[in-house]
Formats: sequence, C-alpha cells, structure tokens
Amino acid sequence: MQQVFTITTRGPGLYEITRELSAWVRGQGIETGLLTLFIRHTSASLTIQENADPEVRTDLRNFFARLVPPSSDPSMRYLTHTYEGPDDMPAHIKAALLPVSLGIPVMDGALCLGTWQGVYVFEHREAAHRREVVAHLTGG
Repeated sequence: MQQVFTITTRGPGLYEITRELSAWVRGQGIETGLLTLFIRHTSASLTIQENADPEVRTDLRNFFARLVPPSSDPSMRYLTHTYEGPDDMPAHIKAALLPVSLGIPVMDGALCLGTWQGVYVFEHREAAHRREVVAHLTGG
C-alpha cells in the first residue's frame, strides 16, 4: 500500500507527522510489517526525534542553523550554488546530512515507536513549502 502525505511548512523547523502516519497505518489492516517513508525533496529531510519537549525541536533547529549557516555568512563564501537564495545550498547540505528515508516496524497494527518518539519532516528552507512524503507499507 502506498500513500502520499502533503505537509505544509512555514519555514525552518521540525513538523510532526506521527499522528497522520499512525492513523493511516491503523486503517490498512496490516498487523506486522514495515512502513517505509521517503521525502521527495532535496532541501528537507525526515527524522525520528523526541516529541515530548518542544525545546528538543528548537535546539535541533538552532544546532543545524549554526552548523550550516546561510550562504551570506562569511564562513560559507566557498559555496557556488547561491542563485536560489542564501538558504538554498545550506538546505541541500542539511538534507545530505540527515535521512531522506526512514523504515519503521509495524507491530500489532501500530507504528513501533518508543514512548517519546515522533516522526518529523525537517524543513531547511526559510520560505513556506508543501512537502511530499511517500509512505509504503508492506506486511500482513
């Protein structure tokens, strides 16, 4: 089974999609299987992170902003792909460092996530975007 989820982002940050994924998986009638996710973009990524304390998302966003600053930052003047804005090439670098696909086991008809784990789209661009995540569910 496959489904495309569209996630609207409002700039850099982590956007949780666990609830939508869980509901879809429950509705498919698969008791044991594997959910594979793939984001169809080169300037956003997927991650599994803590979903209890919002400071985790803030700290992650701030860490990656420091790790890979905009191309307008003097430390990034070596970049040549700059014509799409100062956040574009840094977004590609962040997406290269983080996963663009995830595999999540399905047990007893539910995602086998830990108590504090959530699935997120990690938006790396400054502007709002519509991101597509393809879900592929196998099992029985």
